[in-house]
Amino acid sequence: MKLIGPFKQIVTLAGLPLRGKLSDEQLQVITDGGIVVNDGKIQNIGNFEALKSENQNIETETIEGEQIVLPGFVDAHTHICFGGNRANDFAMRNAGKTYLEIAESGGGIWSSVQHTRNASEEELLTTLLERIGFLVSLGITTIEIKSGYGLDVENELKMLRIIKKAQDQTKAKLVPTCLSAHLKPRDFEGSNTEYLNYILTEILPKVKEEGLAKRVDIFIEKSAFQPKESKDFLLKTKDLGFDITVHADQFTPGSSRIAVEVGAKSADHLEATIDEDIEFLAQSDTVATALPGASLGLGEKFTPARKLLDAGAIVAIASDWNPGSAPMGNLITQASILATFEKLTTAEVLAGMTFRAAYALGLEDIGKLESGKKADFVTFKTDNFQNVLYNQGSLNAEHVYIDGTQIH
Repeated sequence: MKLIGPFKQIVTLAGLPLRGKLSDEQLQVITDGGIVVNDGKIQNIGNFEALKSENQNIETETIEGEQIVLPGFVDAHTHICFGGNRANDFAMRNAGKTYLEIAESGGGIWSSVQHTRNASEEELLTTLLERIGFLVSLGITTIEIKSGYGLDVENELKMLRIIKKAQDQTKAKLVPTCLSAHLKPRDFEGSNTEYLNYILTEILPKVKEEGLAKRVDIFIEKSAFQPKESKDFLLKTKDLGFDITVHADQFTPGSSRIAVEVGAKSADHLEATIDEDIEFLAQSDTVATALPGASLGLGEKFTPARKLLDAGAIVAIASDWNPGSAPMGNLITQASILATFEKLTTAEVLAGMTFRAAYALGLEDIGKLESGKKADFVTFKTDNFQNVLYNQGSLNAEHVYIDGTQIH
């Protein structure tokens, strides 16, 4: 057992509701605080001197200078296991080329599939660990990672096995998701429905047998999979015992409603969501996950986060870090920009990157600093927690703790 502190401010996020809008006045901020950690969990939080006097023989880890502390961030949607680079896609897109023109010239998702298939396991693991290290340096202690650049049995399993190997080499919690339904690969001879059946019969049983993922995702869009075949696939996936999530409403509306109807944990993207579907989402337990990195990378409008929160939805914010549409990877910068355009309070942004994002992943022991929760938190060298978002990602994390141990 040890006492860590003193911190100028501890922003606990305790007592905040799971859904709907939040005011900054609802934030619990403990000044001159300390955190008592025991066996990787938070035992107590309060005034540092009071905690020290109550536990006179406790080991103390002294924090030098003025620092604030927040719960460890959760990035609930990433594609950071990949090979290759799509900088040319970005340049072509900014020069006015269409998605189809980029794909026909050798770019797009299929380009990443080819690079990932051709990459060695060692190369994929090395680059994955580098990206995980970057996210941890930002204060992100839980990271969802998708497959989806393999698109056949051999290569989807290769990706998921590499994610599993990465978990053995990082203290961050990794949450693998099988996204074999990213799009139908060009070398698959058959229809979309036949490919989805291939996933159900050839890929997912092996994923389950090896314990490689408990979650399955699908991209519902005109360029990927259509609504009816996607809904059938998701229901069958649930029958196999997987949690489900959906790439929904990125360019066209309607698929977020499917996500709610099948009981998906989250509907991610939502840039094209219409008002009537916002209400439908808000009345469900499906998390609406905004991905501002994709909006910035593609020059598209942002997820209507303000409308979703006002309607009472559960809104998370994730990076969508991927080699094509969202290459930045800096969740704090993206969330800060989203806040500016969607007029989100600091409380709403912090909740969206912590306990609300954790809920999208089915995790209940992280995201708030309170007794019994996992001792995952991040500190910043400042006397005011508002500076984290105010600096839009340029205020670097000072220290990152996982299970009460400083790892960065």
